[in-house]
Amino acid sequence: MQSVHLLIEGFGHALTPINLLWVVIGCLLGTAVGVLPGLGSSMAVALLLPLTFALDPTGAFIMFAGVYFGGLFGDSTMAILMNTPGQSSAIASTFEGHKMALSGRAPQALATAAIGAFIGGIVSCVVVVFLAPQLADLSASFGPAEYFALALFAFAATSSVVADSVLKGLAALVLGIGISVIGIDSVSGTERFTFGVPELFDGVSLVTVTVAVLALGEVLFTASRIRRQRNDATVRSSGRPFLSRAELKEAAPAWFRGTAIGLPFGVIPVGGADVPTFMAYGLERRLDRRRKDPQFGHGAIRGLAAPEAAGNATTGTAMGALLALGLPISSTAAIMLAAFRQYGLQPGPLLFDRAPELVWGLLASFFIAMVVLLILNLPFAPLWAKLLLIPEPYLYAGIAVFCGLGIYATSSSVFDLFMLLGIGILGFVLRRYGVPLAPLMIGMVLGPLAETNMRDALLSSDGDYRVFFQSPIAIVLYIVLLGALAYTGWGRLRARSNERAEAEAAA
Repeated sequence: MQSVHLLIEGFGHALTPINLLWVVIGCLLGTAVGVLPGLGSSMAVALLLPLTFALDPTGAFIMFAGVYFGGLFGDSTMAILMNTPGQSSAIASTFEGHKMALSGRAPQALATAAIGAFIGGIVSCVVVVFLAPQLADLSASFGPAEYFALALFAFAATSSVVADSVLKGLAALVLGIGISVIGIDSVSGTERFTFGVPELFDGVSLVTVTVAVLALGEVLFTASRIRRQRNDATVRSSGRPFLSRAELKEAAPAWFRGTAIGLPFGVIPVGGADVPTFMAYGLERRLDRRRKDPQFGHGAIRGLAAPEAAGNATTGTAMGALLALGLPISSTAAIMLAAFRQYGLQPGPLLFDRAPELVWGLLASFFIAMVVLLILNLPFAPLWAKLLLIPEPYLYAGIAVFCGLGIYATSSSVFDLFMLLGIGILGFVLRRYGVPLAPLMIGMVLGPLAETNMRDALLSSDGDYRVFFQSPIAIVLYIVLLGALAYTGWGRLRARSNERAEAEAAA
């Protein structure tokens, strides 16, 4: 009951006119960016991060939350209408959603996605409200050894599970950690990787890295594909933007199954909503094979409903994990963790005591954002496709200018602009060779946390490394990590053996 009382107080803060305005603006911006192919909520948050420092923390994070959820809605809109998902979390929605659109059921597909995302988001928000304080209490028992184990768990899980290639995932992780340690060491005062450049003594700004890798890198990557033809053939969307009773009956079980699959992945660092959306789609496909009239491959509504609910359910619980544990499970959550630090706040158990207005106002804004996005997307989703009429040269040139203005506005340093360009080229190279960006962002954000807690643990034990294996919590984390790595390795070996067997049979 205490959580309900605090949530009601949070609604009092979130429903003020100015904060309600930030919710609406965040939802609009997130959806608008999400419908543009190749862009998504992570880029929207990265671009807005330098411009929100003039806001009070509560207003800024309420707007970020709207952008976060709105990006997922926008990604799904383009996945359905254009078969071009804004982010990888919407790929599973293209399989049946675009087939529904091609068969003249685009409004029903958009309604299915909007309602599924609403259900997944609302259920996850309810779970977060009641579980976040308990997670915060649990994290209060974490010491340096436990936090180091948690960071190591995030490192290994993100780099090995999310990436198609473990080597590429680890390379991105090491690169992120390497960037995070540049500067003067706060303990020993030693220069690390500064090469005698005074501007690097304070380290590389996380805001600069975020904007460069996620935004400018995408601009350069898009510009490099000069022969790529643009698909201007948007599916015509006419008819009723709602579902019939039969369609609701068909989609409802898939919505709730997808929500159940997505909820746990919000606290498991496997890169965000990618894994649960594919799991939800795979479950519905297996169930469809048992039916007398299989529908998958012809625009099955359940094949769209389940991934949409799973994706937003993961996002909601991910915000709870970020607030209660300080654990980012995706690149967007990592950017928001950086934003907390820019405001001098550290997510975790103390945040609930030190900034209760911010925490509960932010949690209340999740519910408001879900309602706002449902209102925006049910009748108006087809209108978002009009943004694709903006010529790509103007669109991406504008994003590049916006990147430079944002970075210069925060630092007033020409050196940071050159740093932005250099890291942006690095982001382009990573995309060019298929290196995942999430491990880099996780390494950049959690690298200092891992280093600090490793030092604290060793100092408290007089250099005895056994301190990392004396805590039950740390041991459980290591066991779960080893189990996840073993399961992932076994799955990939089995997939390779199946491919080899199929190749031999074909020969």
